[in-house]
Amino acid sequence: MSIKTEIGHIIKCSLNKLNIEKDVIVEIPKDKRNGDYSTNIALTLTKDLGKNPMDIANMIVENISDDMIEKLEVVRPGFINIFISKKYLLNKLNEIIDKDKNYGKSDIGNNKKINLEYVSANPTGILHVGHGRGATYGDNLSRILSFIGYDVTREYYINDAGNQMNNLGISIKERYKELCGLKCELPEDGYHGKEIITIAKEIYDNYKDSKLNEDIYFFRKEGLDILLDKIKKDLDKYRVNFDVFTSEQSLYDRGLVDTVLTKLKNSGNCYINEGALWLKTSDYGDEKDRVLIKNDGNYTYLLPDIAYHVNKIDRGFEELIDVLGSDHHGYINRLKASLEILGKDKDMLNIKILQMVRLIKDGEELKLSKRTGKTVTLIDLIDEVGVNATRYFFASKSIDTQMDFDLDLALKQSNDNPVYYIEYANARIASILRNYHKKITKQEEYRTLDNDATYIILNKLYEFEDIVISAGEKRLPHLVANYVYELAALFHNYYAKEKIITEDELSTKERIVLVKAIKIVINNALDLIGIIPREEM
Repeated sequence: MSIKTEIGHIIKCSLNKLNIEKDVIVEIPKDKRNGDYSTNIALTLTKDLGKNPMDIANMIVENISDDMIEKLEVVRPGFINIFISKKYLLNKLNEIIDKDKNYGKSDIGNNKKINLEYVSANPTGILHVGHGRGATYGDNLSRILSFIGYDVTREYYINDAGNQMNNLGISIKERYKELCGLKCELPEDGYHGKEIITIAKEIYDNYKDSKLNEDIYFFRKEGLDILLDKIKKDLDKYRVNFDVFTSEQSLYDRGLVDTVLTKLKNSGNCYINEGALWLKTSDYGDEKDRVLIKNDGNYTYLLPDIAYHVNKIDRGFEELIDVLGSDHHGYINRLKASLEILGKDKDMLNIKILQMVRLIKDGEELKLSKRTGKTVTLIDLIDEVGVNATRYFFASKSIDTQMDFDLDLALKQSNDNPVYYIEYANARIASILRNYHKKITKQEEYRTLDNDATYIILNKLYEFEDIVISAGEKRLPHLVANYVYELAALFHNYYAKEKIITEDELSTKERIVLVKAIKIVINNALDLIGIIPREEM
């Protein structure tokens, strides 16, 4: 149980003695002069009890007596500041050593089944920088939710149906014809990227000119297989993997799209206008009604999307999290409305919208790859700054804000670069532990760890459990990235002032346990954001 949770229970017990029922919120003050933890519970009770919040706070404090609390302060206008006992902080150090890689884990998720869908890039090209940001968020959130006890399935939706796939097949065939010495006639809405030429060449190398009479479906399937394989390899290099790949075409093949269409028609919420079939989503919170079938008889993207989400619910998931690009904002209400029309709980669907990324080089926005002359790809970025830097820079920002990715900063081998700074802390500790040459032994009682810098670090270490829970429950993985940077900063400050290995055997033993605990938490935090830190620098 985390310290924050324990304090919440202690305050709750005090309220019970006063016959008061109220949820307790405990926070960690930015200014440590306001305590290690603080609560505004007295302020929230003012209206209920009709009393001065200072008086309420004093009533609550009078009922609290616990060894883990060193001091309680009531400050205006009614906050209760809580200072944790130094002895308690020191004694808890062994818990980190004992739990090691499991430190910070919890079962708060209670095995709730969550489907987390992210990336899902159209298999008509290669992954770009925006996909990298979505991959980082989705993968980090998956790791964190699993760590706190949720049953998470990572899913990739393959958009392999519809007109864009036909255009892909046509484009590849035209490039293939060109390689066979025939005229290439690329359609205006075809795909003109370098990867299309590469696919056509691979087909030519395998079959020479024997496939000239094949229809578009052959080239479409070959292109899909090659591009999807490339996407999977790029993601694997980026340390992002999926449990399930679901094909849009399979929804049609299994009759799921037509089944959903029938149910929507039978719901009484469809109507014909100008030859198109419309769904009355505006009656269910959408800004306007949506077309399901166009007047030419073709299905819109919305219809298979509805079928896909119904399929996820039918597979037993209790929450669906979709990570979508900024151009998909309008999808939120229409999908939720469609699910509600079908009798599903619309609140099961949680759509996260990624904001744009700008790459900055030499103070200016970089839009094109030097290598290809096209949009900068995820692999371009990884090749430029490495997986760790790419993942950390994306991980450190909330996805609902636009971000500038500073390439020059990401390449710096100095403390200005946050990922370098964190890795340097890990490498420093690794070096200390290598030079110790003795078995690390926990102490029954810690006697020499008695300065303020140590207590600040201990408090920070124990925050990890709460940070991970908050990051998972609030779906904000950047909290973990920012936390590990702050912990690294505290270690660097401690290292600059404190000698770890000295002639004093007891002092050395205790400090070695402390730095080992710091390393455990740094590594656990980095693992949750997909970063493998260097042990030597």
